[in-house]
Amino acid sequence: MTYINTAVYDKPSVLIPRKGSLDKLYYVDTPFWNVDTIFYTDIDTSLVEPKYIYYYLEGQHLERLNKAGGVPSLTQAVLNKVQLPIPPLEVQREIVRILDNFTLLKAELQAELQARKKQYEYYRDSLLSKYESVSIKSIESLCKVTAGGDAPKDAMSKDKTDEYKFPIISNGVGENALYGYTNQAKIMEPAVTVAARGTIGYAEYRDYPYFPIIRLLSLIPNDTEELDTKFLYYCLQGKKYNVPTTGIPQLTAPMLKQVEIPLPNISVQRKIVGVLDNFEQICNDLNIGLPAEIEARQKQYEYYRDALLSFDNSYFVNVEREREREMSGTAD
Repeated sequence: MTYINTAVYDKPSVLIPRKGSLDKLYYVDTPFWNVDTIFYTDIDTSLVEPKYIYYYLEGQHLERLNKAGGVPSLTQAVLNKVQLPIPPLEVQREIVRILDNFTLLKAELQAELQARKKQYEYYRDSLLSKYESVSIKSIESLCKVTAGGDAPKDAMSKDKTDEYKFPIISNGVGENALYGYTNQAKIMEPAVTVAARGTIGYAEYRDYPYFPIIRLLSLIPNDTEELDTKFLYYCLQGKKYNVPTTGIPQLTAPMLKQVEIPLPNISVQRKIVGVLDNFEQICNDLNIGLPAEIEARQKQYEYYRDALLSFDNSYFVNVEREREREMSGTAD
C-alpha cells in the first residue's frame, strides 16, 4: 500500500487475510507494518520454519473456514484451531528447499511471459506512433458505437448448440468474456469491442457474429475503405482511459466517441496490420507455450507440495492447545 518509518514486526512471518481473499497468503522476511484486515504470525522458530508454515497453510484452502455471509472473513478463534503437522526441523527445511525451487522456476517463467508481452506492446506502439503526423480523427467520425444491454435470459444456453450458436460477450478478458450462447446475434459485422466496466478499456477484435451485454461497447467502422477494423483494434489495444472515480467506474459510449486515433492511408493501415498480425502470432506461439508450461509447473508444484506435506496424525500440533499449555506453565 505505502511505506512508513516504523515496523510492527521484524522477523519472518506468514500473513493471513482476515477478510476477502482468504486463500491469498504471503510470506514476508523483512520488517513490515500490516493493516487490520490481515493477521501476521509470531512463529516459534525452535519448533518450526516460518516458510514451512507458509507452504503448509497455502495448501489448506483457508477460505473453507469462512463462516460469514457477504465478505468472506476469518476470525482468530477459528484460525487458532487449525492444526499443523510438525516434522523435525531438518525435514521442514528440506521441504522448503524443494518447494522454493519450484517457486523460483514459476517466477522465471512468469517473468519471461511478461517480457514477451512488453516486447509486443513496444513494437505495436512504435509502429502506430510513427503516424502521429497524419490526420487525426475521432472515433465518432469514423465508427458506429453501440453499448450492449441485458443478457437474453429467455433465449440462451451455457453451451453451444445448433439453435444457440451465437456467443454472448460480456466485459471479461479473453475466455472469461463468454457468458453463453443465444439464437440471434446483434452484431453481424467485424467489430472491435471495448470493456466499459470492470476491465475498463480491454479491447478485442471480433470477426464473428455475437450478442454484446453488460454495456460492452462495440465499434464498427462506417467505411472499411477509410478505416480498417483490425487497424482500429490495434489503435485501441492497451489504451488507457480517464474515467470518473466516483460511483461505479465506467467508460461510456460518448466518452469513447471523443477518443482520437491516427488515420494513415488505408494501404498503410493494412501494411501495419500485416506486420502486427505476424508479430502477434510469433508472440502468441510463445505465449501459448509459456502459460501452458506455467500451468504444468503449478500443477507439479501443488502435487509435490501436497505429497511432501502429507503426514499422519502423530505430527499434528494443535496451536491453541500448545498456547494454553504455555500460558498455564505446563508446556514441556
